[in-house]
Amino acid sequence: MSEGYESQRLLHQYLLFHYGSDEQILEGATAFQGQEEVEGLHFAEATVWSALMLDRYEEKDQGQLRALDIGCAVGRSSFELSRLCAEVVAIDFSQAFINAAKQLQAGQEIPVQRYDEGQLPTEISLSCPEAVNPERVKFAVGDAMDLPDDLGPFDIVHAANLLCRLSQPQLFLQQLPDLVKSGGQLIMATPCTWSEEFTAQENQPQGSTLDFIRSSLAGTFKLQRQVELPFVIRDHARKFQISTSQTSTWVRK
Repeated sequence: MSEGYESQRLLHQYLLFHYGSDEQILEGATAFQGQEEVEGLHFAEATVWSALMLDRYEEKDQGQLRALDIGCAVGRSSFELSRLCAEVVAIDFSQAFINAAKQLQAGQEIPVQRYDEGQLPTEISLSCPEAVNPERVKFAVGDAMDLPDDLGPFDIVHAANLLCRLSQPQLFLQQLPDLVKSGGQLIMATPCTWSEEFTAQENQPQGSTLDFIRSSLAGTFKLQRQVELPFVIRDHARKFQISTSQTSTWVRK
């Protein structure tokens, strides 16, 4: 895993991506002027609510569900899952990301440097979203490729923009049958941006990412739906990363 995920600038970029309001993210962005709505500003929430099949749960069961948010980054999707689940285990490889998530969980505002130009920041403050249940979330540093044997099982496992950042993605995928309960849901979102910076060529899919996931989960999971979710990350006011993430929902047999 790249040491870049511990850098302060990247931490602030991810905090803005996860917790910034539309206005905070787009302020000064001339490229989006005149647009009534910019897709991809609420990606962390969308990977939960656009992918999760809520009709599989009766209302009385929703407060008893257990979820794993693996590769949780700074925790926005973890807090979203806490609206639905009694317990959310949230794990990320970055100590800096987990520390920031715990600060937000404790009710603290975090000062963030949002860049107007490549070297000119403006300080803004971000906080935990309202109407979530932060006390239900347990944040921890961990390795998606080497999770504890006694961690599962879960009703929901959520992994957003994680797979193509792992040095050996197969090690993560082979753990999933033990992590998801029978009838439980797996949400896998990935922009399929494979790079040797993170994953050696021999460990990358030889065909499509979806086929790679399907073959890895064969016999234990069934693909139920797939959507493409856009996401927008601000580098500075004149530069934004605009991508889509292939988001698939699988049910454990």
